[in-house]
Amino acid sequence: MQRPPTTQEFVLGELRNAIVSGELAPGQPIRQDTIAQRLGVSRVPLREALKTLEAEGQVIYQPHRGYSVAELSLSDLLEVYRMRELLESEAAAVATERLTDADLARITDAQGDVEKAADSGDLVAMIAANRRFHFALLEPAGMPRLLRVVRTLWDATDAYRAVYYNSNSNRERVRHEHDSIVAAVADRRADDLVRLLDEHRRHAVDALRATIASEVD
Repeated sequence: MQRPPTTQEFVLGELRNAIVSGELAPGQPIRQDTIAQRLGVSRVPLREALKTLEAEGQVIYQPHRGYSVAELSLSDLLEVYRMRELLESEAAAVATERLTDADLARITDAQGDVEKAADSGDLVAMIAANRRFHFALLEPAGMPRLLRVVRTLWDATDAYRAVYYNSNSNRERVRHEHDSIVAAVADRRADDLVRLLDEHRRHAVDALRATIASEVD
């Protein structure tokens, strides 16, 4: 039985969803009084949640001005995705050797949820299902320290993922790439899995590179 979230976890989840959905847009000031009132919480758990997001690079704090949502940054994106490439490649290779039928079932279930969310255009649900899909691939490696770092990297880039999924063609690409990834996993083809995950990340970066550059211009 899953334990209920703490107030801070609840607030953190709500803030993440607001950033992913675009309700809190890049560069937008975060009005703490307004958010606390809307969520029915005090300022204390809200401040703690904002500190967590600040550590992840999702919000920034400026003295006398308060918190605002971080602007999208190409250099940040490239650094995070390079780190993901190094860490996830190692985890994926090890996970393939240890994968069970139950692990494969979790992977395919998550992929089904990705497709359902893509069909309905629910970006928040798609991002959540996509995260379950990728971590279902990596968790069989049994490398909890490595995965804690990878989770932090994912947390820092949800806003970028929302931009990427906002395109119909990108959502379709994700679905097709996931199909190839599942096939490689099912056949326990570690080298192909690592290659496909590299291509999957590279396609996202290439699409976001153009988007971020145009927004800056």
